[in-house]
Amino acid sequence: MGLTDLDLEELLASAEHAGDTPPPAPVTRRPVHTCYVPADRFSATTVRDWGALALAALEEHGLPGFSESIVDMVRTKLAGEPVEDLRVDFEDGYGVRPSPVEDEHALAAGAALRACAVPFSGLRVKSLEPATVRRAARTLDLFLSALGPPPPEFVVTIPKPTSVANVDTAVLLCRQLEHAHGLEEGRLRFELQVETPQAVLGPDGTSPLPRMILAARGRLTGLHYGTYDYSTALGVAPAHQALDHPVADHAKAVMQVAAASAAGVHVADGSTNILPVGDTAAVHAAWQVHARLVRRSLERGIHQGWDLHPAQLPTRYAATFGFYLAGLPEARRRLDAYLSRRDSGILDEPATARAIARFLLRGVHCGALSAPSVGRTIEELVAL
Repeated sequence: MGLTDLDLEELLASAEHAGDTPPPAPVTRRPVHTCYVPADRFSATTVRDWGALALAALEEHGLPGFSESIVDMVRTKLAGEPVEDLRVDFEDGYGVRPSPVEDEHALAAGAALRACAVPFSGLRVKSLEPATVRRAARTLDLFLSALGPPPPEFVVTIPKPTSVANVDTAVLLCRQLEHAHGLEEGRLRFELQVETPQAVLGPDGTSPLPRMILAARGRLTGLHYGTYDYSTALGVAPAHQALDHPVADHAKAVMQVAAASAAGVHVADGSTNILPVGDTAAVHAAWQVHARLVRRSLERGIHQGWDLHPAQLPTRYAATFGFYLAGLPEARRRLDAYLSRRDSGILDEPATARAIARFLLRGVHCGALSAPSVGRTIEELVAL
């Protein structure tokens, strides 16, 4: 005797009660990096200045390890769009200033950002813990007063969250500011800078990150790893604090799992404090480290990271372009074989085909790949 219609209806009701799998986030353009600039050093010319300084470093020192065609792509990028994501910093990179001084810098930075042509932008305020929440709110309020209506991809970075209560405070602050500045509800969004052990693992043995994502009520756009605060909190000696340290990999793996449960939440890697400054030998050594770390993050599914110095831009773009260009032939071959049901030596599943489509779309969005080079129309890749 087989299943009855009543059995199937009961089964369906049970499945619906279990909840739906979150839909995958659409593959829209995301920045390959976030450039942090202390508020007192930020002006309307900062983006242009970073591009000029990056080009000057490239021309002075060359860029070993990359083909001339990739170097030419980097030159074009630096001349046309040197910074993809800009974050004006009022936290660690800025420090503690007298209140009138930070007020002045907040107003000046907001006005300067209004004059900047950058695809993604925002500011990092101080922590929303009791000791600094008033200062964070005032800075953001003044910044918005000078900025006017925020640009479409504007985001506020919330550093050092330790509990879901910090996210509740961020949501409340966004609502208050939307009302005060006449913005539509939900216009202000934020990202969390994960740089405390409490944000990765709670005292009950579970990660609070999924609860933080839910508490954000759709306002959360990303989880950014804070390299040095997190490493210090775990007792890692300064000489060993790096993006590829095991404690960093563990934290970022937890962040990736948490973000995968929510559409539209992205994970960004942190920074390296080994800066490409000094003579050519020193610059090349720093570039080698930076390029390796950028490539490593991409290989591990993290497509964005921090840059702290203009001379890090050449290796950010060179390593990113090289990653997608190197993966293009195999991605095309495997996708063609999957869609035509040919044997290719690798048995790809639908999930892998989706991953290949996302890889190709990201390559197009960042400028590494041209739309014709991927072998499928953008519409076909989006459909996958």
